Amino acid sequence: MSRTIFGLSAALATPFHADGSIDTAKAARHAAWCLANGCASVTLFGTTGEGASVSAAERNTVLDAFQAAGIEAGKIVACVMANASGDARDQTAEILRRGGRSVLLAPPSYFKNPTEDGVFAWFSEVLSALGDEARGIILYNIPSVTAVELSVALVGRLREAFPRAIAGVKDSSGNWTYTQALLAAHKDIAILIGDERSLAAGIRMGAEGAISGMANIMPQRLSALIASGEDDADLVSLVEAVVSQPVIPAVKALISARTGESEWLRVRPPLVAISDAAAGSLTSALARLQPASAAAA
Repeated sequence: MSRTIFGLSAALATPFHADGSIDTAKAARHAAWCLANGCASVTLFGTTGEGASVSAAERNTVLDAFQAAGIEAGKIVACVMANASGDARDQTAEILRRGGRSVLLAPPSYFKNPTEDGVFAWFSEVLSALGDEARGIILYNIPSVTAVELSVALVGRLREAFPRAIAGVKDSSGNWTYTQALLAAHKDIAILIGDERSLAAGIRMGAEGAISGMANIMPQRLSALIASGEDDADLVSLVEAVVSQPVIPAVKALISARTGESEWLRVRPPLVAISDAAAGSLTSALARLQPASAAAA
């Protein structure tokens, strides 16, 4: 049976009102823009979306707002980042109940240096509790945040134990040696590149797409890169500028520059906005890369 190629998903940034609450209307408009400009889906509550700062109740409020705005559930991926397997199970079940496309499931991150057997047991608790409802699970490898690397062997163990549930891996390790090994062993599922600097090379090796923070700003360019597998040195230069700053507020500064909406600069504590000088430097880099006509929301 054939399966749908994953393509490009925007790792959607989360806009906030001045009082710190989520601006669900702006979030839905932004998601619709991403979907209309090259994204096959949007990913909510991930690293770029400050998902660790979004409560369970707020998650449901955002999902309700997206439904009311007419955004298809099948175009929504939701990230789950939890330490308690029961919380991860409940959040995953809610997304799947709503008809979401996939769940991006991160390992627990509070307990440092867990054994591979321990991480396997945690995922097993989540997926076993979901039973036959478990589907579309994308394992999230982002060791710089979780301090847990999902080894190529662990991915294989989880696939063997839950063959109908595991649909892919998002690799945000930035470790090209790991990415190559992952693709060599598991390219029959959706391997998604989280670091845009290695996206073209990953596509040429068989990756199916990306869940990308930069897709908040230039989804058409990234979609074209995924289709062609051709290197984009100018895009890589912009990504280098972004990662030289605190990444989440840097991405939001670029969204603010693209939309002309200063509200996008807001982040939740403990994050803080980048300086005006840093934001200005990123805006100048974006302007050199992207014509003004393409920057309008």
